[in-house]
Amino acid sequence: MSIEIEKKFRLTKKQREAVLARLSALGAQLKATEFEENTLYGGEQIDLSRSVLRLRRVGQRAILTYKERFPTTSSIKHQREDETEVGDADALDAILQALGFAPALVYEKRRMTWHLGQAEIVVDDLPFGFFMEIEAGEAEINEVERKLGIKGLKPEHSTYPALTLTHGKKSGSVIEARFDSKSK
Repeated sequence: MSIEIEKKFRLTKKQREAVLARLSALGAQLKATEFEENTLYGGEQIDLSRSVLRLRRVGQRAILTYKERFPTTSSIKHQREDETEVGDADALDAILQALGFAPALVYEKRRMTWHLGQAEIVVDDLPFGFFMEIEAGEAEINEVERKLGIKGLKPEHSTYPALTLTHGKKSGSVIEARFDSKSK
C-alpha cells in the first residue's frame, strides 16, 4: 500500500497562467501533457464518498487505481493509492462489470505534469475549472507553494469525483463531466 500526499488548489485562468510561467521560471521540468478519460466504478464494496475504483485511459495506456482518503481537516490530503497499468482497458471494464462494479462517474481532464525538486506538480483543466495539485512530502509541498508565490491560491478540498457529482450531467445511469468535442 502506498500513501499519496498532495494539496490541491482551484485556479482562476489568470492564476493558471501565472503558475505555468512561474514553474518555467523556477526551472521545473515539464514531463507530460496528456488528455485523460477517468471512469469511476460503483458497487456494494465502494463508498464513493471515501474511496474510488478508477480506470484512467491516457492515449493507448490504461491505469487501474484504488484510492481511499484518510479523514483530515488539513488542506494537505493523505490517501491510500494503489495502481497498476493494464494492457486492455475494454477487457478490464468488462471484468469489473462482471464482478458487479458499474460505471458511476466519468470525467475528462487535460493534465500538464511538472517536476520541481522532489515534488510533482500537475496543472489540470477540467470541464468545470482549472486546478493545480502538488504531490510530495508535507514540507516539500509547503516549500513549492512558497516558491510559486502566487497570490490568492485557494485550497480545494473536494475531490474530482465530488466535483463531477456537482458539476456533471446525467447520461443514463452515469454522471459525466466532458469537454465539448471542439475543445478536446
